[in-house]
Amino acid sequence: MSLLSEQEQQQVADAITRVERSTDAELVTVLAAQADDYHYIPLVWAGLIALLLPGILNVFGDWLNARQLLLSQWSSFLLLGLLFRLPALRLRLIPLRVRHWRAANLARRQFLEQQLHHTDGDVGLLIFVSEAEHYVEILADRGISSRIGNDVWESLIARFTQQVRRGQTLQGFLDCIEGCGRHLQAHLPATQERNQLANRLVVLE
Repeated sequence: MSLLSEQEQQQVADAITRVERSTDAELVTVLAAQADDYHYIPLVWAGLIALLLPGILNVFGDWLNARQLLLSQWSSFLLLGLLFRLPALRLRLIPLRVRHWRAANLARRQFLEQQLHHTDGDVGLLIFVSEAEHYVEILADRGISSRIGNDVWESLIARFTQQVRRGQTLQGFLDCIEGCGRHLQAHLPATQERNQLANRLVVLE
């Protein structure tokens, strides 16, 4: 099942087309379900708790023998490993810094994979969202960053992030594209009619 319906994805594509009529910049939007599968996280936490379990149990007395302690370790490891695989729990176990680091890495990979670094005039702009991490980033190539500082995008990113948290991802894309368009039109107005990259929303599920 797609993160946005085909009709909603088309709305994003249409918004990009409108913006690119008034600027030489090339916009690409990417929406990821999550930046990483984090499969190792349940095992790390389950293993840590299982290792600490004998010490915790011994605090309350020495009524368990070595065999029972070992059995409790293995049982807790297996049960917690399965429990922590639930997506809602797994994400809560991951430090925010790690989630954002993984999302930032994916954003930079997408900048390269979507060929944003190969545009004439270095005018590629990526609007990236990872829903699970509630992460939004705008990456601009040299032709844009030499004219527009990163601080210009910060308010757009902050607003979009709040919209993603509220489940308003589509509206967030539309507002962000429009906001980027205003700055791009002012600093990088259209000088010729061209379209180097496809106007669409790239969805990573």
